[in-house]
Amino acid sequence: MRKVIVLFTILFILTSGDFVNAKPSEPKVIKPYAEDWYVTPEDIIKDIVFPSIDKKVTQEYSGNDEAIFGWQFQRIVGIVYNNNHSYDISINIQVPEGSSTLGNYAHDLVKVRVSPSCDSPKIGCSHGFKVEIVEYSHLSG
Repeated sequence: MRKVIVLFTILFILTSGDFVNAKPSEPKVIKPYAEDWYVTPEDIIKDIVFPSIDKKVTQEYSGNDEAIFGWQFQRIVGIVYNNNHSYDISINIQVPEGSSTLGNYAHDLVKVRVSPSCDSPKIGCSHGFKVEIVEYSHLSG
């Protein structure tokens, strides 16, 4: 028994030095801008239209938590410039049809109008920044 106590005491002394000499982790420094990030125009468009599409999916699929939390941005189908200084962006999204049909997705098309803020009598526009759902179509499902 005495040998076991001596052995544990020696092991404790040898391993406790690591705890004493341990250095705290360095705090992560957040850069003011990310010079090493690669951001595409599609990433920027996603950031702008995501909240509006999320609200619309919540309305279209109310009661289906899998759809509300599991829908995915697939791809931008088209971007059209309108003469009222706005852009219509057509986007394909994929929405889960429910937990009972795991792996089955409904494919929907969302047309979002993005109107950048404009206050110029020269080009005849006076409106604030606005993002709105123009059309929502269920392609399958």
